[in-house]
Amino acid sequence: MGGTLLLLRDAGWQIHYMSVASGNLGSMRLPPAETARVRRREAKNAARLLGATWHPPICDDLEVFYDDRTLRRVAAVVRDVDPAIILTHSPQDYMEDHTNTARLAVTAAFARSAPNYRTTPARQPVPTEVTIYHASPHGLCDQLRRRLLPGAFVDTTSVHDRKRAALACHASQQHWLDATQGMDSYLGAMDAVSRTLGKLSRRFRHAEGWRRHLHFGYCDERADPLRVALGTKYLINAAYERLLEGTSD
Repeated sequence: MGGTLLLLRDAGWQIHYMSVASGNLGSMRLPPAETARVRRREAKNAARLLGATWHPPICDDLEVFYDDRTLRRVAAVVRDVDPAIILTHSPQDYMEDHTNTARLAVTAAFARSAPNYRTTPARQPVPTEVTIYHASPHGLCDQLRRRLLPGAFVDTTSVHDRKRAALACHASQQHWLDATQGMDSYLGAMDAVSRTLGKLSRRFRHAEGWRRHLHFGYCDERADPLRVALGTKYLINAAYERLLEGTSD
């Protein structure tokens, strides 16, 4: 989902990049410690291409748990950065590391301003508003194979090549994804999802999809800073809005 980050950067925003897990299990050839070192180097290179501040991982693969220790560390990063926007995983995704990351990001954001909540390391609470957006999940569906519609599309056509170059920094994932998930080319898979979302938008060639988190405890009900920042490159999905209206009180 690096296209939205790039657009924000081009619009003058400071952007940040964090992988919660180290990637230490993501190799069929290298031992975990060496794999983590490779992944760390790749992530730093990708962040540099994006123009983002890089934050180190805080746990290993398949150890992203929604627990007290991890939450306090994620909350410290949120307080350090004091973001107006958080872009995170979908609450529904094929892998628990991803869904737990979404939960951690959401609760860490909620705790950002609570003076009695202690982070690790200790950081002062921040009283500012934050709006959370959840990315479209891998495969654009939930764990039960149901298609999940984005609430909004971001036109990433103009930055697609730069997004692809940043993703290509993670070259060690190629063999791992081929062997474990039948993904012949992770770059090709990204291209395909990007085109699919573009087609769903009925306007853009390449797109990323986002769903805005409920505002309670985070921001004003009408807050949609991505829309303000990106202008015509941000398109509300009318089909999703109709779906929301059908489930409202």
